[in-house]
Amino acid sequence: MMVADEGSSLPSNSKSAPSKELTTRVLSALAMAAVALLTAYQGGWAFALFWLAAGIAIMVEWTDMIGVAPRRPVQGLLGLGLAALMVPLLTDAGFGPWATAGVVLAAGGSLLARGTSSKLWTASGFVYAALIVLIPPIVRAHPDLGILGLLWMFAVVWATDVAAYFTGRALGGPKLCPAISPKKTWSGFMGGVFAATLSGLLVAWSGQRFGLSLPFGLFGTAVLSVVASVASQAGDLGESALKRHCDVKDSSHLIPGHGGVMDRLDGFWAVCLIMAVVLLTIPLAA
Repeated sequence: MMVADEGSSLPSNSKSAPSKELTTRVLSALAMAAVALLTAYQGGWAFALFWLAAGIAIMVEWTDMIGVAPRRPVQGLLGLGLAALMVPLLTDAGFGPWATAGVVLAAGGSLLARGTSSKLWTASGFVYAALIVLIPPIVRAHPDLGILGLLWMFAVVWATDVAAYFTGRALGGPKLCPAISPKKTWSGFMGGVFAATLSGLLVAWSGQRFGLSLPFGLFGTAVLSVVASVASQAGDLGESALKRHCDVKDSSHLIPGHGGVMDRLDGFWAVCLIMAVVLLTIPLAA
């Protein structure tokens, strides 16, 4: 009986399960990429609301993971705070008053959370989500970055994810950070950096063919692509560390094959942070 079991259904099931999971993961990724690219092309309200929805989803997942209480009132105030931050990006309203309103609402939600530690985690979740809400629309509207800058961000993150996954599986080798993410390898890390650099350069070069350019030059784009790829993988590890701290496998089950929105955007969040630093420190258009 044992010989029959080993040679029949069990191996088949064990082989088909990863294949089915990968198929689900790929289909979900393609659907999300299509929506991201379509809204990026349209810009304006559609694009801004897409990232507001992503930011609110991330905030909800963050506060769910840390077990904030009272949950819905806190999430409601933080969600209103994120929406307030979006208003000046969509209208002619001044940024200062709406940013102040967003911070006040976020502070109210954080103070409402029970426990000092929970208040700090709640405030951190708002800041984390706010970066996703603000940076993509700001980059899209920036005269020196625009849609090409946004496509560069997408390219380096997606290339890093795909190349790191398949290079790591194919080559294996020493683990990158086994205490946080046991499956990640140094070979996958290097494969992700290499692919991101090529993809970033390809986006910049292709843009030049259509009369568009990034303000960093090709060499600067290559360097920034390396930095962004490293940051993307660090963002992935950071979110894995948070999930371990909260003792959860996924941030939620919203996206088939991926888990939650945080699970899908952890690397992109880190690249948004890099772009925020660039926007604040490097003189671009006046």
